[in-house]
Amino acid sequence: MAAENPWKIGTLLESHDVAENVRALTFALPEIGSYRAGQHCDIRLTAPNGYQAERSYSIGSAPEKEGEVEFGIQLLANGEVSPYLWRMKPGAQIEIRGPIGGHFVWGVNMPGPLILIGGGSGMVPLMSMLRHHANNLLVDAGRQIVFIISARKLEYVLYREELAALAKKDPNIRIVITITETPPEGWTGYTRYVDQAMLTETIGTLTDGMPMTYICGPTAFVEAVATAMIALNFNPHAIKTERFG
Repeated sequence: MAAENPWKIGTLLESHDVAENVRALTFALPEIGSYRAGQHCDIRLTAPNGYQAERSYSIGSAPEKEGEVEFGIQLLANGEVSPYLWRMKPGAQIEIRGPIGGHFVWGVNMPGPLILIGGGSGMVPLMSMLRHHANNLLVDAGRQIVFIISARKLEYVLYREELAALAKKDPNIRIVITITETPPEGWTGYTRYVDQAMLTETIGTLTDGMPMTYICGPTAFVEAVATAMIALNFNPHAIKTERFG
């Protein structure tokens, strides 16, 4: 019997930086079929001696990107996989398996406001959701969306120019950025970790709107934010989390 989710060959189309420490790699993957915003894929590298390394990466592209898939790859200095991916040139190929995951997913057919909260490269699957909304504005107009982003410095905020453009196009999108370590000179935004007071100020009015919430980032970040939201009486069953590290 054939594998239900076999390995496929992806060909790199484009690679460019979306933050100081994150590079977006877009692969042609005709066999990926349809996927949902929030899903991920596995990537496998095989060395000449047969040694293999696998890592899971969230999909950053919108489901409307048929036959293509984009990953946001954070460079880890001592990593086995990310340095190789950062060095890849267009035309190079790797093995990809996916899409994978059915819990941390969102679609424009789902009702209510949308709250996205990302720490570091945890922004990647949330970006897929925001792009999915933007690609379907004719049917998804008027949805309230708040995207809360936590980063150590502004240069670590992924997709800054695209986020600004999406918020300018859709007045119902609100982008909130908090810089936790090194805010730039003249910064007037938040300069602390996401806490209950910040959530009250930014999304407190959405409690009664039955929002769906997606939180992605390092484990401690995700747990702290989810706990704070439950303390504010957000429905725990409508809070989806994905964590790493």
